[in-house]
Amino acid sequence: MSVFARPQAERETELLASLTELTAHHRERCAPYDRILSSLGAPTSFDSVADLPWLPVRMFKTHDLKSIPDDEVFKVLTSSGTTGAGASRIYLDKEAAAVQPRQLGATLREVLGGKRLPMLMVDTVSIIKDRRSFSARGAGVLGMANFGRSHVYALDEHDQPDVAAIKDFLARHGSEPFLIFGFTFMVWQYLYEVAREHSLDLSNGILVHSGGWKKLIDIAVDNAEFRRRFAADTGLTKIHNYYGMIEQIGTVFLEGPSGNSLYCPDFADVIIRDPDTWEEQPVGKPGVIEVISTLPRSYPGHVLLTEDLGVVHGIDDGDWPGKRFSVLGRLPRAEARGCSDTFSGAVA
Repeated sequence: MSVFARPQAERETELLASLTELTAHHRERCAPYDRILSSLGAPTSFDSVADLPWLPVRMFKTHDLKSIPDDEVFKVLTSSGTTGAGASRIYLDKEAAAVQPRQLGATLREVLGGKRLPMLMVDTVSIIKDRRSFSARGAGVLGMANFGRSHVYALDEHDQPDVAAIKDFLARHGSEPFLIFGFTFMVWQYLYEVAREHSLDLSNGILVHSGGWKKLIDIAVDNAEFRRRFAADTGLTKIHNYYGMIEQIGTVFLEGPSGNSLYCPDFADVIIRDPDTWEEQPVGKPGVIEVISTLPRSYPGHVLLTEDLGVVHGIDDGDWPGKRFSVLGRLPRAEARGCSDTFSGAVA
């Protein structure tokens, strides 16, 4: 069953009920969260999803926010924060650790189908060594690895492209559909450039990628150019960017087949807010992205104000129902953090 099925009005009705219950759940179990909402005079019932109280995503860098007792903490995820604000710490119990990858799988099945495909990981295997405490990049790599088989890592232990391994993977699996995953800048630098140089055929691939675009924009490669160059130089046309963050692990906003718009799965939504008034922006007007998901039950991460700018392009008028939107970049002076930006390797 598709998780891209509900039109916006139906989605908001379902989400409002679930998120109202979830807000009460977290207020009861997370004292710091309850104190924050009490200080804001937040009500206990809401007329719309846009009325729900949000937390700035940065609070997970400065506060321990969890709705489970210490003895039920099963896994702690850490973000790739690089400034004095530190890294986010996200606490999962066993239930959350099971539900979130399941919902991620349901989201990605929309473009991958139900069969596990051979998988080329545009990263190094060393990124997933610590199985209890992951970086954002390691969590992303390990989470995505579940959707493939016969994994091959495109970088060697020195963080250099392993051209022989890539060629061997394509020799064995390139004639049938295969999955490629990596963070956007790394995919460009360590797969696109290698594939172009060595005339590699990626035409049967399905690429799922994510991460900051800043380094690519700096060299005049936006999403449209990224897709065009991959298609022209490698034959790869099935490309799906996604937007997500470790503070809402398991929830991703996926690029549709037509490209250039991200879509919300049925258990999630986005609101674009005016950075001066914090009111919801209309379609076509940029603002700060708020991300909403029913998945976070072990910590109060269900309604988060990000440090990213975005714009909703339309509602119920694209590849899938609901809002379709784009991420425009980071807020001015926001912490420059991104999964791909934590990688400091260079092509030899």
